[in-house]
Amino acid sequence: MSDPNFDTIVVATRNSGKLEEFRALLRPLRCRLLSLPAAGIDRTVEESGRSFADNARMKAVAYSRLSPFPVLADDSGLEVAALGGRPGVRSARYGASGASDADRNRKLLEELARAGAGREARFVCALAVAHRGAVVLETEGECRGVIAPSMRGASGFGYDPIFLLPELGRTFAELSAEEKNAYSHRSRALGRLLEILARP
Repeated sequence: MSDPNFDTIVVATRNSGKLEEFRALLRPLRCRLLSLPAAGIDRTVEESGRSFADNARMKAVAYSRLSPFPVLADDSGLEVAALGGRPGVRSARYGASGASDADRNRKLLEELARAGAGREARFVCALAVAHRGAVVLETEGECRGVIAPSMRGASGFGYDPIFLLPELGRTFAELSAEEKNAYSHRSRALGRLLEILARP
């Protein structure tokens, strides 16, 4: 199989906040980014893998069979040491069916309060790029921090309001988009991806 052309990339997401992060972080590629709806893809791929990397691969491969363009998929989530690594790969499905981001944050804070242990946590992001059903690139990134005592900030999405960076004394939801992109797990994974694509 010939190397894919990266002039256009489909990002395997319907989350507008995540798509905007990808747009900012992949600006050096000068490529067109399409969300799944913009690419005309309405299928949903079940994330049944045992790791973030498994899920990223599954999504990238499945969606790449539905598009002529390379597909970039990520699976990312929060791992809290005192909760045995939960919510982990179930970060987006943590809590009751139909739970909102705020619901999931509250559930995690309640579980952590009952655990009565440390607050160390990390965000993890696994990326996979697939073209015509085959994975062509994979990277990972992480960001370590602690869980804040309560939700803070109005920016970002997901667990951003409770993920605190000790060196800044602020949660991800209290950072500007530019500040978050300087520290986030997704920016580190995408930075490695850009390094690979820049190699001759």
